Amino acid sequence: MSFEHGLQPSDVLTNQELMNTFKCAMAGGMRYSHRTNALVLISDHTKSLYDDRWISNVFHYTGMGQAGPQSLDYSQNKKLYHSTHTNVTVYLFEVFTQNQYVFQGEVYLSGAPYQEEQLDKNNDLRPVWIFPLSLKNERDKILIPTEFLESRENIQKKKAKKLTHNELMKRVSRASHKPGSRTIVTKGYERDVYVSEYAKRRANGVCQLCEEPAPFHTKKGDPYLETHHIEWLSKGGEDTIENTVALCPNCHRRMHSLNSKKDVEKLKTVASKR
Repeated sequence: MSFEHGLQPSDVLTNQELMNTFKCAMAGGMRYSHRTNALVLISDHTKSLYDDRWISNVFHYTGMGQAGPQSLDYSQNKKLYHSTHTNVTVYLFEVFTQNQYVFQGEVYLSGAPYQEEQLDKNNDLRPVWIFPLSLKNERDKILIPTEFLESRENIQKKKAKKLTHNELMKRVSRASHKPGSRTIVTKGYERDVYVSEYAKRRANGVCQLCEEPAPFHTKKGDPYLETHHIEWLSKGGEDTIENTVALCPNCHRRMHSLNSKKDVEKLKTVASKR
């Protein structure tokens, strides 16, 4: 029997709140609590040591042990391995940004653990145990905010850039051939189509940043340009013709990547002209 934790899938806890709720330790990826008879599994994607991933509706969770070969008889690996024959309840959290633990729900071991090779904390190849986990309530829909995945990706990109060529080749050679998949939720904006159309007509087929002709024409014969809000809507910008320009795809990506002050000022001047 699971205890009353009061959580709903997609709820986000701090580490302190997680500890208070499950009466478990403050650290570790597999935390067992005697007081609640619960095994809390944490997949921290920001640390990028383990290759945990969702494949369809099954979460492939890497066992405990950061260096050397992992064992099914070791610590919480053993408890998870035997959890289907005991009354231990298992809960899964994922971390995409520091100190933000996203509750996935109660899970169970839905397949036999299997071994694969992963790199350990010393960057040595070693066998690890993978536990296939499924949500006990398959109807639960876990919605992951887009910014959480972006935060995880940015952290991992920074770590990847610090690797030597040999270290990077080791990572690449052991990469999973089956990509994980998620259901994410993003905040959308209802953009004014008339403002967008006006900005494109004002540009007259020429990118308003690099001042080059649109790179191609659509099937309908229109020059292909993308509308861009100088002050982003996500940062409080207004959906007006004074804040909207038309850019080629390359310059559009440039603005979202660099957003340099010089380019912003140029576009403000362009957008101020009717």
